[in-house]
Amino acid sequence: MPEVRIIAKNFMDMVASMPAIKLDKLYQNGFICEAILRSLPPLAKKYVLQLLHIDGPVPAKLLAEWVLPDGLSKHKVAIDRLVQLRVFVEAFDNRKNEKTYQVNSTYQKSLQNLLVHGGTLPRESMPSNITVRLPTLEDLETYALEQWECFLLQLISPSHVDKTLNISSSLMKVFQRRLLSQRDREAPKLTESGFQFLLWYIIREYITNSEERGVDAGDLISFMLELSFHVIGEAYNINTLTEFQRNIIKDLADLGLVKLQQGRKESWFIPTKLATNLSVSMTESSSRKEGFVVVETNFRVYAYSTSKLHCEILRLFSRVEYQLPNLIVGAITKESLYNAFDNGITADQIVSFLRQNAHPRVAQRVPAVPENVTDQIRLWESDLNRVEMTEAYYYDEFPSRDVFEGACDCAREWSGLLWEDSKKMHLVVKSEVHTYVRDFLRRQK
Repeated sequence: MPEVRIIAKNFMDMVASMPAIKLDKLYQNGFICEAILRSLPPLAKKYVLQLLHIDGPVPAKLLAEWVLPDGLSKHKVAIDRLVQLRVFVEAFDNRKNEKTYQVNSTYQKSLQNLLVHGGTLPRESMPSNITVRLPTLEDLETYALEQWECFLLQLISPSHVDKTLNISSSLMKVFQRRLLSQRDREAPKLTESGFQFLLWYIIREYITNSEERGVDAGDLISFMLELSFHVIGEAYNINTLTEFQRNIIKDLADLGLVKLQQGRKESWFIPTKLATNLSVSMTESSSRKEGFVVVETNFRVYAYSTSKLHCEILRLFSRVEYQLPNLIVGAITKESLYNAFDNGITADQIVSFLRQNAHPRVAQRVPAVPENVTDQIRLWESDLNRVEMTEAYYYDEFPSRDVFEGACDCAREWSGLLWEDSKKMHLVVKSEVHTYVRDFLRRQK
């Protein structure tokens, strides 16, 4: 069967999109396994804990019997999530002609060890007599949000930035290359990934491009999930970090995940709420903040905000007509939406942004955004038939079925299998994994 492509909408989706080999390596860390467990839906957590000490495969039919008929939809969501994260390994028993699930052995062993023997982080918070004048939790949250806004605004519209952040040139190049597109004689525009990045998805691009900077993506994810177990507002000695982690912590400080401070003899980092929420769905965490947008049935948009960043975001898909000290007034038009669609922004992303940032006065309504507006946004998008091209390699004329199945397994391990035809022994893989499949086939000769 073709492999399902996972679109990283939050940090755990980023983990799920990793190749199976790297994911199993990640699960050697007990804290990573706990972070995965915390992020799962309630029913998925129940399945993991119930099967944690069962070594053999369990029939899929048996798992389905654990829920009532009206809970089958939640059951399917839970199973799909567990399979995506490779917490459950799916198999088929040919003798009994049934599908089975088994807890990933690496994940199982690490989580068992953590639950039985406990675990301690590789570092403890520093005593208060060494760290002086630590910021309050309110100051820390303000700092984190200011860092995010300054960074995003510096990337989108540098001319509107009041203060320039000392962000490393290598980090800026990553986002400018992947999140911005620039046509001849036109100002830089956000790509589809860039719009997601404005909605808390910057971490995905940072991890995706880590190997280009000589950083292993698995080690980076491991360290960032490890940070989620630290206490907000506590100071941790930088000397407890490895050289690799010290380089990463500077980038994370630029993004507002940690705050760096220097004492007379020691230096330390202080995790913010952004860092400790990494193992929680980004969509969920972002939806809990107070909104500021009101959308009317006549397509008028009122944003009660003083943020320059909010104004620039609205310009991506609406026509901003005027801006008062605490109010932005605009309109969603066919032309403004076509510009957004041409730039790769989707209707679902626009609607999601408007709903997640709805003003408290309208957030309690059902729906928070008028249906005629959301329907029209999707209709205008459907007028444009956009085709996404993916570079791939096509394989055929395999010498034997064993070699064909081995090539399919190789592509699956690297999350690069796009399509297969088991009867005719045809195979299509992503261009990124072509070298791995080619090397495998050469070894079979």
